[in-house]
Amino acid sequence: MKAKPTAVVAAVLIVEMASSIGAAEVRDVNTPQTLQEYLRQAARNNAGLKAAFEEWKVTLEAVPQAKALPDPRFTYGYFIDEVETRVGPQKHRLGIMQVFPWFGTIEARTDAASAAAQAAHKRYEASKLQLFYDVKDAFHEYVYLQSAIEIARENLDLVRHFEEVARARYTAATAGHPDIIRAQVELATLEDELIALQELREPIVARLNAALNRPTSEPLLWPKPEMHEMVQVDQPTVVAALRKQNPQLQAMDFDVEVARNRIELAKKKFYPDLGVGVDWIVTDDAMTSGVRDSGKDPVILMFSLNLPIWRKSYGAAELQARAQSRRALHHRQDVENDLLARAQEVLYDLEDSGRKLRLYEQVLVPKAQELVGASETAYAAGTVDFLSLIDAERTLLRFRLECERARANQHQRLAELEMLVGTELSD
Repeated sequence: MKAKPTAVVAAVLIVEMASSIGAAEVRDVNTPQTLQEYLRQAARNNAGLKAAFEEWKVTLEAVPQAKALPDPRFTYGYFIDEVETRVGPQKHRLGIMQVFPWFGTIEARTDAASAAAQAAHKRYEASKLQLFYDVKDAFHEYVYLQSAIEIARENLDLVRHFEEVARARYTAATAGHPDIIRAQVELATLEDELIALQELREPIVARLNAALNRPTSEPLLWPKPEMHEMVQVDQPTVVAALRKQNPQLQAMDFDVEVARNRIELAKKKFYPDLGVGVDWIVTDDAMTSGVRDSGKDPVILMFSLNLPIWRKSYGAAELQARAQSRRALHHRQDVENDLLARAQEVLYDLEDSGRKLRLYEQVLVPKAQELVGASETAYAAGTVDFLSLIDAERTLLRFRLECERARANQHQRLAELEMLVGTELSD
């Protein structure tokens, strides 16, 4: 993999800032409700994402530094005891020298810096995907909590209705007082569960606010869920997309490129650097008149070479660079294996939650609602006891909550899968 030129990286930088961190025309939503509003605010305000962006800029600015030659060296000498020559006494000596690294050193150094900048860019993209997943995960948990509270309230109203039915039967002497007590116990239990759900709102809001870089205690409106048709994904598609588009793996590809260029840099240490310079000696007029070239300043063309004699040290540096290259390759393979295994688990959870959602929506919840209606009619007629009615109510509550849980899980697992493959899978 070859690192992009600096100009291309700069162009990518401009586009990335406009599209990902937030362009000027994007509306500032102070109180987000939809998922897209949450994502826009997170991309614009999240401190961790800003830090990753600045890290990218740090490495990007290293590229022109890598291209530069070493600073030229200026020297000055003052003759304490003037050297008398035929053309006059020498007073000062000035020199300037530029050192040129061995052929290919600057290119290898620049390629390493460019690859490091590209790796930082891909890590910025990975940070953005991780942030978006965190936001989506918390958002869908918030949606589930909203639905769970509404279901709990509806169930509470249902049990209050059952209590009224039990009181009516008790008044008519067709039911005993224990039925009323059972209804009141069930009401107290449901009220406690409702309170627990309502108190769960605070930590979820804090989690969302943290992603948006807002005070954790700042209130958020209930979310506005959007209906999306779930996409069908299969294992080969996910594996191919992950290997090709996952920014974490792409960053590690550039890490491997950096390591390879450092091997080339280590090899250059076996060769000398060349210095080219000029010395100028300031000379006064000769003491004797009539001397030819009296006071003429000599100019000396200078060459220098460092002597790479510590070859054992240079060999160790090359072996070190090769070991770092192998480590980068092994680490990338290990990360890819972990990501593929995680994708397999997420894909299974996604399919499992979709299957459960269809089961609850199409079969279990309708049947539980039918059971509650039939049990209430039978209880009013005196053909079933109150415990059967409460059991039917509990079954309906559990199925409705598990239906919403499966819906939230499906959205959350899809968001996790999108983070792993590095692209959106939903419409």
